[in-house]
Amino acid sequence: MNKKEINEIKKQFTPEHCTITRICGCYVDGEKNKKTELAQTFLTLTEEENFKYFTIFKSTLSGTLGKNLLNMEFPNEQEKEGGTQEFLLRLKNSKLEDAKLVEEFYDKVIATYNYGENYYIVLIYAVYDVPGQTTDGIENEDASDYVYDYVLCSICPVKLTEAGLCYNEKNNTIESRIRDWLVAAPVHGFLFPAFHDRMTDVHGLLYYTKNSELMQEEFIDGTLGCGAPLSYKAQQETFQDIIENSLGEQCDFETIKNIHENLNEYVEVRKDAPEPPELDKMEFKKLLADSGVKEEAMESFETAFDSIVCNEERPTFSASNVASTRSFDIKMPDVVIKVKPERTDLVETKIIDGRTYLVIEVNDNIEVNGINVRNVNMETGEITE
Repeated sequence: MNKKEINEIKKQFTPEHCTITRICGCYVDGEKNKKTELAQTFLTLTEEENFKYFTIFKSTLSGTLGKNLLNMEFPNEQEKEGGTQEFLLRLKNSKLEDAKLVEEFYDKVIATYNYGENYYIVLIYAVYDVPGQTTDGIENEDASDYVYDYVLCSICPVKLTEAGLCYNEKNNTIESRIRDWLVAAPVHGFLFPAFHDRMTDVHGLLYYTKNSELMQEEFIDGTLGCGAPLSYKAQQETFQDIIENSLGEQCDFETIKNIHENLNEYVEVRKDAPEPPELDKMEFKKLLADSGVKEEAMESFETAFDSIVCNEERPTFSASNVASTRSFDIKMPDVVIKVKPERTDLVETKIIDGRTYLVIEVNDNIEVNGINVRNVNMETGEITE
């Protein structure tokens, strides 16, 4: 799914465009016990409850694509009878009206979701009458001839509100506030089936994680059966490992700076693409070649890439995850230098008296701890403000 398709589904979570027909929920305590359950027609909830649930559902489809929102595909074996995809398909086709299936889903989540505190599993079923579109992308409600029905699961922590004082309007007093259990914003969830090319794609789903480093791998593997992808941080570390193992002695400042500049350009050119740009093996290799990496290092790349990502079926990196688009960081044991990504030309290395130095061109005022300091013109020796 791309950003446009995700936003199209999010637009339904309003009173005017609501397509949700049924909602089910299960409140689980820190000991994995079911405390209470919900199963009813969505529109029988109060207007205030509807709005609060809409916020939860929108949050489950929010964040950065490729970081918080991940497209996942089912392995072929999971689409056979008894597989995770086959089970989710039966759950969706039941319209959440089969209490036994819903209960089985809760059990699967509870068995694989690792969270030592209370949480609330919310499951909805919706039927979206997909509007037709003109060639220039304008929706035409009257031209709709396709229905996309889906389930959306949101997993929300339930936390005890903090103790404190409050004003009791009835008694006109300041007194201790009653603590209660509050359903927080979702931290994980998924949409199934995927909405791809504005049609149903039963071979995939969209997974949500609020924190890209807390993926819930056991839940992804056991309940969804898709295989957990590399996290945001893991992608960065793997990308860096491949470069270090490929370049060897050519892993110098200038080469890394070239890779950084070319990678940022790769992301910038594709920033308006509907789907986040990815780096597969061939694109990765081209990036190194365009950055001036020598032939012997290119040969090492093949070995390094295959050995480091050998467990990935179709290894790719989200280009925006591995690029440093906000800062070009240079770190040494006692010094950290941060440079705007587009101004790496200000920094270069020089050999002076047999020692390597980082040289930074000074072309404007210098500020040290918030204080403007005087600048020496190296050609004239004059001090400028």
